[in-house]
Amino acid sequence: MESPMCLIENAGTLRVVPEAMSYLMGVSQPVVVVAIVGLYRTGKSYLMNKLAGKQKGFALGATIQSKTKGIWMWCVPHPDKKDHTLVLLDTEGLGDVEKGDQKNDAWIFALSILLSSTLVYNSRGTIDNQAVENLQYVTELTERIKVKSPASASSAEDDDDEADAQFVQFFPSFVWAVRDFTLLLEIDGKKVNDAEYLEHALALKKGRDRKTVEYNLPRECIRNYFPARRCFVFETPAAPDKMAHLESMEESQLSSSFKAVSLMFCNYIYQESPVKRVKGGLPVTGRMLGHLAKTYVETIASGGVPCLENAVVALAQIENEAAVQEGLQVYRNGMKEVTVPVGIEEMSQHHRHWDSQAIKAFSSRSFKDEKGEYMKKLLEAINEAYADLLTENEEASEELCRQLLSQLSQPMATKLENGSYAKPGGYELYCVDRQALLDEYNRKPNKGVKAEEVLENFLKEKSAESTSVMQADKQLTEKEKKIHEERERAALLAQQTKAEEEKRLEMEKTLEDERKSHEKALQMLREKMEDELACQKKETEMAIDCKLKEQRDLMEKGFKEKAEVMKQEIDNLKAEKDKQNNSGNWFTNYLLPIADRALQAGSTILQFKLLKKSFK
Repeated sequence: MESPMCLIENAGTLRVVPEAMSYLMGVSQPVVVVAIVGLYRTGKSYLMNKLAGKQKGFALGATIQSKTKGIWMWCVPHPDKKDHTLVLLDTEGLGDVEKGDQKNDAWIFALSILLSSTLVYNSRGTIDNQAVENLQYVTELTERIKVKSPASASSAEDDDDEADAQFVQFFPSFVWAVRDFTLLLEIDGKKVNDAEYLEHALALKKGRDRKTVEYNLPRECIRNYFPARRCFVFETPAAPDKMAHLESMEESQLSSSFKAVSLMFCNYIYQESPVKRVKGGLPVTGRMLGHLAKTYVETIASGGVPCLENAVVALAQIENEAAVQEGLQVYRNGMKEVTVPVGIEEMSQHHRHWDSQAIKAFSSRSFKDEKGEYMKKLLEAINEAYADLLTENEEASEELCRQLLSQLSQPMATKLENGSYAKPGGYELYCVDRQALLDEYNRKPNKGVKAEEVLENFLKEKSAESTSVMQADKQLTEKEKKIHEERERAALLAQQTKAEEEKRLEMEKTLEDERKSHEKALQMLREKMEDELACQKKETEMAIDCKLKEQRDLMEKGFKEKAEVMKQEIDNLKAEKDKQNNSGNWFTNYLLPIADRALQAGSTILQFKLLKKSFK
């Protein structure tokens, strides 16, 4: 992407821009999404341009008016992570006096959290109480974002009680960028680093009076929702009279301190900012990010509250449907290299290879197909395509073999017309020519799967002709004629047996292919479920570690009651982990058999077509 484009338009109501959605649909790589929020005219766009490695890009502006409206996006190759895309989201400034809509700001803030894997909060001056209070939107997040759908939450009260613990698992990491800092980094006369400065600013006060509660509330929310947090303190990059021209200033004109912190900030984002993941720990591609943005914005526009669980369900449906089509396309494109007619062994080899590749392509894109419903759709579609290809192969084989026999029998037809066989000894001559025809037919390669059946039909058609020549041969005695008739019948029976064996081998090979495809699909479902379960466990373990660290800190600072409340959150997370540990058995004993039955049902199309052909 050469320059930024608007992702979410804000013109009174929020709307995903179709052009941006279209661009994201083409990004199949995993994405690292960095969103920046903060008061308007605080230099957010400048930092995002630095992350993009460009001097210009996101509009900076040099007046008191906000330049960025809605949420703008810039997709660039990730500098450190190969085959990943870095998606930068620059948001309109919070608190813009020209908007006068605080609710609108809250939704922009919520969307930044929902879409990003790292959230950068940009402020000016110092991290004082006013700077923290400007993050008031963080205290409203339980009203703006739901983790569970109402149907799966045991109760609204339980949902709210568990919100803090759940948000830790799904929220982005947090970076506070303090701009134009002019003070010394000292606390009580002791030098501190950026991280210590942030933790000091987020320290809680003891007391239960209203003023203390109000003071603690935003700090508690930041500590609870963003346990992974970092701070960068930037000095003023240039003299005040030059700040309006920051976009056009050369790097050499910026202060050395500002350049050093900017470099550390960018390196931290490149190295530490994780891939965007959805509930369940699944990595997000650009395409998936576009669907998420559309789902969240449409929910907000309709007056609803975005729900992480519902968004994942909707995303899974979209991606799984697309995965079915992608897998089917892999199979169809691969099978185009088969030029019919071919033997069943060659056809089977191609089918098995591309069936396996199709299942892999499906599995790489699908997720949460717990009952194998979408895998079943894929196998049904592949079986339908394979059955059609088998029919096409048989028709091509039959046509080729008929043409070959017609061509090879032409000299005999000419001799028959000329009366070459209508004389004593003519039947022996006829049998010699017919055997030569059969030998030549059998030597011809690549006749396909109908070679024996077509030959059987040909011999049946020529049976009357053969009998006529034999009966007309005055050299043969009646006894010899009867012997020849028995030989003719035996030869026809032998050829019929060959044709039936040909059909049986095709049927067995095709059903064996279907069985192996079924086994491969079950194996991929198991591996997919195990991977998804491992992601969920890792997600929960990280949340437990974060909460334990926060609990220790509260205990050390003397907040025993708050630490006890956090203990309940930790216990809830541990219970969730225990449930996940038992999910493996649940999948094996319950879901896998369901998926097995679904896949077996998916094979009926192929089996029906094969049986139908066998009765023709």
